[in-house]
Amino acid sequence: MESVNIAIFASGSGTNAENIVRYFSGNPKVNVKLILSNRSDAFVLTRAKNLNVKSFVFSATDLRETETVDQLLSSEKIDIIVLAGFLLKVPDRVVTAYRGRIINIHPSLLPKYGGKGMYGSRVHQAVIDSCDFESGITIHLVDEIYDNGETLFQAKCIIEEGETPDSLAFKIHELEKEHFPKVIDQFINSRYLS
Repeated sequence: MESVNIAIFASGSGTNAENIVRYFSGNPKVNVKLILSNRSDAFVLTRAKNLNVKSFVFSATDLRETETVDQLLSSEKIDIIVLAGFLLKVPDRVVTAYRGRIINIHPSLLPKYGGKGMYGSRVHQAVIDSCDFESGITIHLVDEIYDNGETLFQAKCIIEEGETPDSLAFKIHELEKEHFPKVIDQFINSRYLS
C-alpha cells in the first residue's frame, strides 16, 4: 500500500481535525486527504483551507439519501474515516462499506453517557450530575448503533469537587489532543502497515 488515506468528518471548530492533520503531516505513509462537514459555517472548514486539505460540505439529506459522500470517498480512495466531533449518525450503508475502518472519539468512558443526543457539554453535565469520580475519552470503531463499536482506547481524568461542564470539557480536550492522533496511528500501523 502506497499510503493510507484518511477522511475526517467534523461538525464544529475542528481542533481535533487540525491536531490529526498536523500529527500526520510529516508521515509519507498516512495522508489526510479530505475534511468533510455537514455545516457550511463550521470553523473546521477554515482550518482545512489553512492546512491545504481539500474540504467538502454536505447536508444531512445528502448523507442519508444520496451517494454524493460515498462517491467522493471512493474517488479519493479513502481507506479510513475519522469522526472528530461529527454529530450526525453515519448511515448503515457507509458503515457496511467501511466496516472496521471508521474511528470515533467520544467524551466519556463508554458505555457510560453514550447514545443519541449525548455529545459535548451534555455528556459533561450528565457525568457531573451523576456524581461520578472520573470521566475520560473513548476512541472506538463505529458500527450501526450510536457509540457502540469496539473500543480501541480509553483515557481517564479525575472529577474534582466543584467541577463544571466547562472545566471538565477542558480536561477531556487535553486527553483528546494527547491521545487521538496516536491511537489512529497505532490502528493504522497494526492493521495496514505491519
